[in-house]
Amino acid sequence: MPKPSSAPPKMSQRQVLEALSGLILGMFVSMLASTVVSSSLPVIVSDLGGTQTSYTWVVTATLLTTAISTPIWGKLADLTNRKFLYQLAIVIFVVATAIAGFSQDTHLLIAMRAVQGIGAGGLAALSQVLMADIISPRERGRYMGLFGAVMAVSTVGGPLLGGFITDSINWRWNFFIALPFAVAALVLVQVTLKLPKREQKKATIDYAGIVFLSAAVSSLLIWVSNAGSTTTDDAGNALAFTDLANNDWWSLLTVLMVGGAIVATIAFIVVELKSREPLIPLSLFRNKTFTLSVIASIATGLAMFGSSVFLSQYMQLSRGATPTMAGIMTIPMIAGLLLSSIIIGAFISKYGKWKAYLVVGAVLLIAGSYLLSTIHYDTNFALVSVYMFLLGAGVGMTMQNLVLVVQNDTDPREIGVASSGVTFFRSLGGTIGVSVMGAALSSKVASLMTSSDTMDRFMAAVAETGEKGAAALESLGSGTLPKVSELPHAIAIIVEDVYAQGISHSFLIGVPFAVISLIAILFMPNKPLTRMTTSERTHAGEADLATVSVSEGMGVLTATGSVTVVGTDDARSAADKR
Repeated sequence: MPKPSSAPPKMSQRQVLEALSGLILGMFVSMLASTVVSSSLPVIVSDLGGTQTSYTWVVTATLLTTAISTPIWGKLADLTNRKFLYQLAIVIFVVATAIAGFSQDTHLLIAMRAVQGIGAGGLAALSQVLMADIISPRERGRYMGLFGAVMAVSTVGGPLLGGFITDSINWRWNFFIALPFAVAALVLVQVTLKLPKREQKKATIDYAGIVFLSAAVSSLLIWVSNAGSTTTDDAGNALAFTDLANNDWWSLLTVLMVGGAIVATIAFIVVELKSREPLIPLSLFRNKTFTLSVIASIATGLAMFGSSVFLSQYMQLSRGATPTMAGIMTIPMIAGLLLSSIIIGAFISKYGKWKAYLVVGAVLLIAGSYLLSTIHYDTNFALVSVYMFLLGAGVGMTMQNLVLVVQNDTDPREIGVASSGVTFFRSLGGTIGVSVMGAALSSKVASLMTSSDTMDRFMAAVAETGEKGAAALESLGSGTLPKVSELPHAIAIIVEDVYAQGISHSFLIGVPFAVISLIAILFMPNKPLTRMTTSERTHAGEADLATVSVSEGMGVLTATGSVTVVGTDDARSAADKR
């Protein structure tokens, strides 16, 4: 007869806040290390001699490894010590960030950003799992204000701090600023994060699944980022402007990379079906809530990552802002994200309703993405601010709540893989989205730069500015990202116009994905949120099993009177009331 373990004691609000303090600081370290360089990336890539493709890969490398590592961290969270894993993720993330600060070219920078993504995947997946261990879905909204405040400080303050450091000291210090916070986070997590004891399982790693998943995702993203960018001159140097314009999608490269991605995906599915401990249990997709949340998360990831990457470029390359000003100018989007996540989180916690808020968030994603696709270099900034606010509000209302809904409707024994699964597809959507948007931006900019109309405008500007204009035009022909603030005004106006058209064209890609997200959310089952933490749900499940065994045992005894046996559904109901 199974014997249920003792129920975990209910944590007081003070205990919850103490346990959350380490998680909050860990998230702050992760977000600060990421956002502090966001406003400086155009300067960093330019100083290291990188191209638009290099710029895209500096971002994509992190997103790629984040996406691949997230389900691995999630699976490990179901098998081993979650607290240790979280601390390990912090160490990996910050060490890679510090090494990136010593980069002498974009190759080392991209490599370290890839390692950084491994740590980021752990922080993203494990923070959700650990929150579910100590806070029930219904009560989580009241604590979202804390995470919203951290998000606001790091997301708004990070670019501002990074811009200030870049403008006044050196951009390399952007990569070192998070180190003292990381040490503090490790200590705080060790001291304050007290988790309920869990049944230990033998850790069986699905190595074949990891290999095939990595191969499938990497092949697809490398193809998206590099297809068509192979035109060189006799010396092997990329031709001016045209290296990104020859986007030959139907080539041998396409056959090999896309074919390889398809084969690796099929192999991954076969391996997952046969594995004892699959990396992503395909049985999760039988759950309608999980499947539709995955679809919706893809669009959310694209909007979140795409906007953070390309809005910074828009501010600097299309409006001539400095890194510091670029950080300030993106505050409307962060304000929308912060306010919506805090306010909607409080409403969900108070009323226990979630679907209407997610629907509204998806509508705002569509509106924000479409409106940002209409911006030009001289669009009234008040309008651009409204568009950014709408997009930020859409992300804030959908991003965390999709994970919340999945955790509410998942077997507590699979909470790690389910949470990381949604986060994985969100990261994957963001990674593919940034790659596609970056490729579209590169192609559009290259096409516009070499168009007869633009060349006529350049010639007129050179005639007006003389030798300075000719030198600036020659530097633009190198293919590296321009420093718009250093260009002659007549040349700068043309470059700002070209990049604004390219960036707005990229945002249009996010609109159909946002529409798909809305459709998925509309069809999600509207299940009420439980007031039980993951630990409490696990205990309730054990109690149910024991109760069933008792009732089966009672059935073989001779009846001596009327005895009422509590059924499984009754046990669950009673546990929910507790």
